[in-house]
Amino acid sequence: MPTDSPAPADTPRTPPAPAERVPAPAPERAAHRDPGPGPTLRDSDAPAPDAPRGYRAVFAVVEFRAVFAAHLLSLLGVVVSELALTVLVYDLTGSPLLSALTFALGLLPYIVGGTLFAGVADRYPARRVLVVCDLLCAACVAVMLVPATPVAGLLALRCLVAAVAPVFTGTRMAALTDILGEGDLYVLGRSLLRIVSQSAMLIGFGAGGVLLTVLSPRGAITVTVVTFLCSAALLRFGTRDRPARATTGDGGGTLLKESLSGARLVLGDRRIRALMLLFWLPAMFVVAPEALAAPYADAIGAPPAALGLLLCAMAVGHIGAELFVGSALSPRNRSRIVLPVAAVGLLPLLVYVVRPGLPLALAALALAGAGAAYVIGLDQWFVDAVPQELRGRAMTLLTAGLMTVQGLGMALAGLAAEFFPVHQVVAGSGIIGTVCTLLLVAEVRRTAPGRMSDTEGRDGADRHVTSR
Repeated sequence: MPTDSPAPADTPRTPPAPAERVPAPAPERAAHRDPGPGPTLRDSDAPAPDAPRGYRAVFAVVEFRAVFAAHLLSLLGVVVSELALTVLVYDLTGSPLLSALTFALGLLPYIVGGTLFAGVADRYPARRVLVVCDLLCAACVAVMLVPATPVAGLLALRCLVAAVAPVFTGTRMAALTDILGEGDLYVLGRSLLRIVSQSAMLIGFGAGGVLLTVLSPRGAITVTVVTFLCSAALLRFGTRDRPARATTGDGGGTLLKESLSGARLVLGDRRIRALMLLFWLPAMFVVAPEALAAPYADAIGAPPAALGLLLCAMAVGHIGAELFVGSALSPRNRSRIVLPVAAVGLLPLLVYVVRPGLPLALAALALAGAGAAYVIGLDQWFVDAVPQELRGRAMTLLTAGLMTVQGLGMALAGLAAEFFPVHQVVAGSGIIGTVCTLLLVAEVRRTAPGRMSDTEGRDGADRHVTSR
């Protein structure tokens, strides 16, 4: 399945009674309390002397290698198909609007699929959900290849694939805690999938352009069918079959009720809501320079090749920073940098106030991309905050919301650029986003374990549910 973005775990909510003897934890699961605002961290960064460390330790897990390969294949296929489908729609209609809408429809259905179908992630075994999602998407893309499929049908199929994507991604992210555990291996595994997602955007569009020089648009789309089928095979035969996390009655109505109630429970918990917003909010503002890259390149008189550089700079910064943080910092230090880096991550966009030339703009974008590395530590906080029975629904909602707010951020940036110069819009995004993030950082600190009791968190969730 196409996306990754931006998984909960089952963390004990109350300590045992003082008189109760608690067995000592296994060495790889020993925990320490981080003095910062995050939750308990698991010290899986202290393996045996001869054991692989860092990212190598993640690749040592056979099941993860299957998940990683499936993600890489399907993601590259989807990026190629997005480009090819856009060209196909333009060839059939000659309409720039419908061609652009093809891209937009890759984002808009996320909130629908992530809200209405989130219950699938917890109600059914993860491997079955992942394989069925891949096969469903392969079938949708195969229908796109039929010459008789009208443009409206192509767009509808695009919507269906996008609606399935958050369910797949949320299920896979939750399943990683079963495959890698809930500590450092999980965090590094999520980091690798994000790095692949960023890299695929750089490689996939280039590969798609090359394919379209030798294949028709429908021929290039065929690649996606193959990648979905390969992904399904890797997940089916490369991962273990595990039971569902939560099972309740049958029927679509019950599934819809579970999905909506899961969303209410997740968003109604003050701590989980604050952490989820810390994923979403900076992402909403940081997309402004990418959304306005073309008009900005035109405004500063940059050559056509500059547009590609402006679109790649942020991804390059993100990949480099995430690799450094994931490999060079311990879990404790990754936790410590979450809030400071999140607070200043959008400040590089303020350079746009002076309408910088290409070199300075590229440097600012790379720094803004590097600021996204705070999510490595945030992943662990989210794991510790969400109970196991809500894991799949929480991650599905997180993914859907992340894609939705990025689409909204692009749209708002484009709207603002109709009334203000592009460089002022980008700088304004940095200012407004920083102020909002600082307010959110304060809320995350207030909800840190030890500063907000479990009773307060449960009461907040109860108030939210009853108010609905």
